[in-house]
Amino acid sequence: MAKELYALGEVPPLGEVPERMLASLIRPSRFGPPKDAFQIEEIPVPEVGPKQVLVYVMAAGTNYNNVWAALGQPVDVIGARMRRGATEEFHIGGSDASGIVWKIGSEVTNVKVGDEVVLSCGMWDENAPDIKMGADPITSLSNKIWGYEENWGSFAQYCLVDHYQCFPKPKQLSWEAAAAYMLVGATAYRMLAGWAPHTVQAGDPVLVWGGAGGLGTMAIQIVKEMGGIPIAVVSGPERAEYCMQLGAKGVIDRREFNHWGRLPDLDDADAFGTWMTGARAFGAKFWEVLGERKNPKIVFEHPGEATIPTSIYLTDNAGMVVICAGTSGYNADVDLRYLWMRQKRLQGSHFANTEQCAAFNQLVADGRIDPCLSETFEFDQVGESHQALYENRHAPGNMAILVNATRPGMTTLS
Repeated sequence: MAKELYALGEVPPLGEVPERMLASLIRPSRFGPPKDAFQIEEIPVPEVGPKQVLVYVMAAGTNYNNVWAALGQPVDVIGARMRRGATEEFHIGGSDASGIVWKIGSEVTNVKVGDEVVLSCGMWDENAPDIKMGADPITSLSNKIWGYEENWGSFAQYCLVDHYQCFPKPKQLSWEAAAAYMLVGATAYRMLAGWAPHTVQAGDPVLVWGGAGGLGTMAIQIVKEMGGIPIAVVSGPERAEYCMQLGAKGVIDRREFNHWGRLPDLDDADAFGTWMTGARAFGAKFWEVLGERKNPKIVFEHPGEATIPTSIYLTDNAGMVVICAGTSGYNADVDLRYLWMRQKRLQGSHFANTEQCAAFNQLVADGRIDPCLSETFEFDQVGESHQALYENRHAPGNMAILVNATRPGMTTLS
C-alpha cells in the first residue's frame, strides 16, 4: 500500500504517487514580504489530466515573478485564478524546475515515467482558436506562465505541467543547476534570436541591461555564441568582473550616470537639455567600452521606465530595442522622433515557444551556455531566496532551491 506522504528526499517507488505532498505556498492572508508569505504546508497531490505530466521535483528555480506573487501585487494571482474558475485558495509558485517524470496522462507520448527533465514555464491551450489559425503559441491569448498565472508550480514535492513543457535534463548538470536557467535563458534566447530580421549577427554590438542578473548572464552568453559583441550594464565592480568572465567585451557602471527615469517634457528646455547631456555621455561611454564609434544594433531591455528613453536614443539606425519586463516601472517614455526618423524598432517579447526552449536547452546540454548558478537554498528557505531577490542583495547569476534532492551536486536520483 502506498504511503500517504513521503518526507523530502524519501523516494517512493518509481511511479507510485502518494495522496499528499509538502509545498511551500502562499495564501492571501500572508501577502507581503516574501520571507513571510511562503510557508510549508501539507496538501493533496494534484490529479493528472490526459495531456499532463506529474513531475517529482528535485530542484526549483527562483525568479522575480514569485516576488510579485508573494506581495499580491501588481496582480493577486490567487484571486485572478479563482475568477477564472479555479478552486485552490493558495498559490504554489515556481516557474523553473528539474525533476523526474512520475506519472503521465493517457495522451502523453513525448516523455515516459522515469525520464529526467527540465521544465519550461510557457503554458497555453493547444486548441485555442488563434493557435489553430497558426499563431505562435507563446503569443496566444490563452498563454499563461506556469507557477505564476497558473498553479501547481515547482515549490512542492510534485508539480503538474503540460506535456510540451518537458525537455531533457542536461546530464552533466546537478539538479539545482538544471533548475536555474530555463525561464531566463529561453526568454533571452527569444529576445535575441526570435525577432527576424533583428537577430544578432556576427560583429553586432549588443547592449545588455542588468548584465549580472539572471536574464543578463544568459544574454551575454547567447550574444557571444551568436557572434555578437555584448556590452553589459552593471552596478558595481564585482558584477562587472562576473560579466567579463562570461564573455562581455566590456561593462558600463550605471552609477556613473544620473539621467535615469522618465523623459522630461520636451518643452522644458533646461530639463530636457540635462537629460540629453546624460544620454550622450552614456552613448560616449558605450563607444569607449566597445572601442569604436558604433551604436548597439540590439538593446536587451528589461528595466523599462528608468532606461527606455536612453535605449531608444542609443540604438543604431534600423536597430531594435527588445524588452521583456519593466522592473523599474511600466510607464516608459519614447521620443518618437528617434523611433520613426531613424526607423528603429521597439519590440515586446514574452518567454519563448517550444522550439526556442528546445534550441536553448540544447546549447546548455552541449556545454555552450553556463546556467550561472550562484546560490542554492534549502526547501524551507523559499521565502528567503525571494526576499534576497526583492531586496537586490543576491549574488550575480541565478538561484535554485533543493526540493527532493537531498544535497547539492547530485546529478541523478541516487
